[in-house]
Amino acid sequence: MSDNNRSDDRLQRHGVPPRPGTTAAVNPTARLLSIGIPIAAGIVGVILIAVLMFGDCRPVDVASRSGAGQAATGQPGGTPQTVQPAQPGPGAAPGADPGQGAQPGQVAQPGQPAQVAQTTTQASGGGAAPGGVGSWPRFRNTNFNAESTQTVGLARSWPAGGPRQVWSVRMLGPGHAGPAILRGRVFVLDYDIGSRQDVLRCLSMADGSEIWRMSYPVDIKDNHGISRTVPAVTDDYVVTLGPMGHVTCTRTDSGERVWQIDTVATYGTKIPGWYAGQCPLIDGNKAIIAPGGSALMIAVDLASGNVVWQTPNPSNWGMTHSSIIPMQLGGKKTYVYTATGGIVGVSPTDGSVLWSFAGWTVNTANVPSPVSVGDNRIFITGGYGAGSLMLRINGNSASQVWKIPQNVFGSHQHTPIFYDNHLFGVAMDRQLVCLDLSGKRVWSSGHTATFGIGPYILAEGMFYVLGGDDGTLVLAEATTSGWNELARAKVLAGTDAWAPMALVDGKLVCRDRETMVCLDVKSP
Repeated sequence: MSDNNRSDDRLQRHGVPPRPGTTAAVNPTARLLSIGIPIAAGIVGVILIAVLMFGDCRPVDVASRSGAGQAATGQPGGTPQTVQPAQPGPGAAPGADPGQGAQPGQVAQPGQPAQVAQTTTQASGGGAAPGGVGSWPRFRNTNFNAESTQTVGLARSWPAGGPRQVWSVRMLGPGHAGPAILRGRVFVLDYDIGSRQDVLRCLSMADGSEIWRMSYPVDIKDNHGISRTVPAVTDDYVVTLGPMGHVTCTRTDSGERVWQIDTVATYGTKIPGWYAGQCPLIDGNKAIIAPGGSALMIAVDLASGNVVWQTPNPSNWGMTHSSIIPMQLGGKKTYVYTATGGIVGVSPTDGSVLWSFAGWTVNTANVPSPVSVGDNRIFITGGYGAGSLMLRINGNSASQVWKIPQNVFGSHQHTPIFYDNHLFGVAMDRQLVCLDLSGKRVWSSGHTATFGIGPYILAEGMFYVLGGDDGTLVLAEATTSGWNELARAKVLAGTDAWAPMALVDGKLVCRDRETMVCLDVKSP
């Protein structure tokens, strides 16, 4: 070592840097830190950029609202008000554990009085006079099969620009809530990100103008959308289930609120990760809801808000995104629901458990609803590796007929359509698939006709299938012989076109994350 370098080495030990052109002894730890810190900083920067660009793809962990004030009631600084107390219902021993099955005739105890969060009803006015005669009054339409009940002469081909757009309405906030339609009025549950409120909007089917709105405060953040349920509507009442579990009954003509139940405060409902996706059911004069928590299912009188019956839930099965579907099984009307712990059949008379099947669960999100396929059989499907299965109901028991893996058929989001003794649905490979009732694929639409996790409905022997990624609408022949595309057109400008559609009087209503449109699909 030269004298100059020795001198520099001594100086460096005292914190003096070496002169240019000399060689210094380098501490190995310092060298590793000098290399590792910039690399680590770069990795963190890339992660932060990705989060900013793409957001958090995991569901929000929605905690139960158990305190006072807004977190507990959906309103700032108060407890829920109470409507007229529920009248005593038929008393009897609670039903048996849904995980083990219960005998018919076991009656659930009535629940607590319906609870009302502080709300505001606003008659906006300005909407066009309703017109039209058809209806699509709830999730999957009147017969729960996603098929139009009308024959109006729908077009089997479209002009180059696609079907004519009748109107377009900007939503108040991002979401996937689908429309219910009754006699020229469109009902959609929106969320106003400015005022932080759930908003039920009544729109004119003629021109999309707003007739009335009803709202109540709920503080919530966007997590791949906010509102995502379809209202149920009759001549007198509209029932909605909000993203944080508020069940609200409103008058159809005016938007006046009749009653509201906060399922979290009343039953301890655990809201699913991407918020409530269960669509409410109206059956006769009752609203039927599956809150989970202390009551697996409840029936509420529409006029009074009184809880008529509730189904016991000793196994603590929770709410999912799936909806309650009425079916005729073994000569009995049955409410069939896919909860977090399995599938259950409930008596509409008293809420007792008729049968249960604990052999079906879906990781992350259980979304599609059960499908009745005749002969006391129920088709169940799901995403996230669940695949599909066929159940058979025999008296008070449910047994598995067959089960198929996800690569044969599984549905991430939408419920398949049973038509012509076959099942049709968008599979996990994003193709529309035809299945026979033994679980075998008959045909697929192919890689040139994929639909993301978009919705589909059936009308006049044709499927309307909406591309969930880009808003392209495809018209195809409903047949078991193979995929036969009739027309396609881009009808929505945005992304995440996941909401269920509705078709009434030759007008198709669909939406993406931000905008709802009405299309004229009737023959000229």
